[in-house]
Amino acid sequence: MLLHKVPFDWKQRAVLQGRGFHVDVGAFSTPIQGGGVGTTILIDEPEASISVPTGTSILPIRIHVQCQVPILAADSEESEILLAVDIASAHAGDGTATAETALPMYMGNGTSLCTCTSATTSAITDPVLGWELAHKVKLGDYQGTPAAVMWTDLELLYTPSPLPVLVGPCALYLYWGGTVAVTGFAQIEWLEYLTSDL
Repeated sequence: MLLHKVPFDWKQRAVLQGRGFHVDVGAFSTPIQGGGVGTTILIDEPEASISVPTGTSILPIRIHVQCQVPILAADSEESEILLAVDIASAHAGDGTATAETALPMYMGNGTSLCTCTSATTSAITDPVLGWELAHKVKLGDYQGTPAAVMWTDLELLYTPSPLPVLVGPCALYLYWGGTVAVTGFAQIEWLEYLTSDL
């Protein structure tokens, strides 16, 4: 009997080595309220963060955001999603947020060195967003018809190629909000290495 090896690509091999991790933002049917006060995004109140310590590097492989935007109440309302990196500092660890667990993508194998949060409700030390990875913006326009019409979907799927390498200390931040109250969910996946191994 011949045994054949499955031809995994390098990303799948990294997952099998225990280097892949996943974080959910929002759960089941309960979304996270976007924006610092429920509307316009605030730099010090992200909807999610992945803090990368010194000596660790991550490669984001898939970030998917699905937002729920309310009925359009006025012309030129705006909603947006922003994915950005503080390239000089990890998360300061202050403010009030929900701690999230980085789940190994190879179930039961691997432990992340990163610190993950969601739903920040009181200000953290302002990150310096030196690198915007992705940005999605929607502008509402009901063309003179009555208000209370629906928006098109506000969704962002980030699957970069080539993959950026985020070298700690740094932090990945995810925001959504706008001139209206936006809620949403996200799924964040990355590969993680000791920087000295790269």
